[in-house]
Amino acid sequence: MKNYIIILVCLSFLFSENFLEQGIIEYNNRSIGSNGLSASSIYINKAIDLFEKDLASNDKDNQQTVIFLLKAYYYKGEYAIKDTELKKEIFDIGKALAEKYITIYPNSAAIRYWYLVNLGSWAQVYGTIAAAREGVADLMKKHSEIIIELDEKYMDGGGYFMLGAVHLKSPYIPFILSWPSNKLAVKYLNKAMSQGDKTSLQTVYFARALFKEGRKKEAKDLLTNLISKPLSLENKVEDLKNKLEAEDLIAKWN
Repeated sequence: MKNYIIILVCLSFLFSENFLEQGIIEYNNRSIGSNGLSASSIYINKAIDLFEKDLASNDKDNQQTVIFLLKAYYYKGEYAIKDTELKKEIFDIGKALAEKYITIYPNSAAIRYWYLVNLGSWAQVYGTIAAAREGVADLMKKHSEIIIELDEKYMDGGGYFMLGAVHLKSPYIPFILSWPSNKLAVKYLNKAMSQGDKTSLQTVYFARALFKEGRKKEAKDLLTNLISKPLSLENKVEDLKNKLEAEDLIAKWN
């Protein structure tokens, strides 16, 4: 009987490992079959199913599974779903999952980062009033600062990027939201650009902050250079979205 239990435990562990590994393979195939900014749901749905099975099948350290699941929820909601109500559902799930596991893994910069990614998309689909009630701007600022403390280089300066982005996008409202500053947006977005690879998303946000600050030529030059670069194989759909936004901004600013 004892040997039988040991065998079951070992098999459970092996299947769990396979769920995670297979899920990562499906996640890495997420851009296959995409059409412009519309991603196929086939691979990302497979990835989510495998990650959810891994999370449900073990009680070991599942930090990596949670991180990939948060990535997958965001990608599905942002690129593989068009219906607003379905987007709300997927970002509700991602937001709730991250909030749960931040308490379990408080020192994980990655979980906090992907929480903010899902939270930002949650705020977009629910709208300004819901975001204000939830205190999204303050949450973004708080967790960005913690990410920087934990691992300032995670996701090529992801904490600095998030902090710069929330300063850029949040309105200054005296006595209510008095901390947003475009000068600080420029500072933190520039800092993010120095932490690793300069991503297309960082470039677009930094250009927007520079333009708002009156540094128009620098902003346009950044976007012109971004537009000239080929799409990455790893982040094909995501990079296309940022390149199209860069083209729209150049047209608007000229």
